[in-house]
Amino acid sequence: NWNINFEKTHKMKICAAQTKSEKGNIKANIENHLKWIELAVSEKTDLIVFPELSLLNYEPEIAKDFATDQNDPRLEVFQAISDTKSITIGVGMPTKTESAILISTVIFQPNLPRQTYSKQILHPDEKPYFIEGREQTILSIKDSKIALAICYESLQPEHPKNAHGMGAEVYLASVAKSQAGMEKANTDYPKIANKYSMPVLMVNCIGFCNNSLSAGQTSVWDANGILIGQLDSQSEGLLIYDTVSKSTYSVN
Repeated sequence: NWNINFEKTHKMKICAAQTKSEKGNIKANIENHLKWIELAVSEKTDLIVFPELSLLNYEPEIAKDFATDQNDPRLEVFQAISDTKSITIGVGMPTKTESAILISTVIFQPNLPRQTYSKQILHPDEKPYFIEGREQTILSIKDSKIALAICYESLQPEHPKNAHGMGAEVYLASVAKSQAGMEKANTDYPKIANKYSMPVLMVNCIGFCNNSLSAGQTSVWDANGILIGQLDSQSEGLLIYDTVSKSTYSVN
């Protein structure tokens, strides 16, 4: 009997895109996203994810006026890049059902049907504007499983616990956090990473969102909860995590 255990090594680069969005200007925000996606492609990344509601900016009060769905023709450009450049792209957008609005990440994967992941646990302040999503999305990229999360829910114990239970190997949270929110994030995300032995990536925006200043500091914590990369609080840029070397670098 041969009992040989080969450690699976899935070489992958995950890119967290720290961006500044213009309130309600979908066209300008798409153009800005495309600039950063092009840079991520040049770095040979496999996945790029943007902050919470990145195509609108985090603006609950106007979300209803801009809500759409994953088949919005304005989003075709992301699918085209995904197909031709073999990159998975996650962008933030309010989406709608027949009766209500959700905080969502629309996901474009090469030559696959689009997916929408919607925030499952809302902050009390969000409940007048949105309803909660019902299903967890786990992305499979190069045989690695990446769980998506959106802001508030990622700091509620049941969300990362459920993601880990579904086999997630990386936990990726899109957020829109002020400095006060970042202080909680900097305490809690390393604990989540350490508890479940899975890297945690948090992608935040900069600029004003919903009349408060977002604090950037997009970060990666390794599977031991050690901070291994962080952007500043003022600049747009990419933070790229290499799953093989377990290291990060930034591009801006």
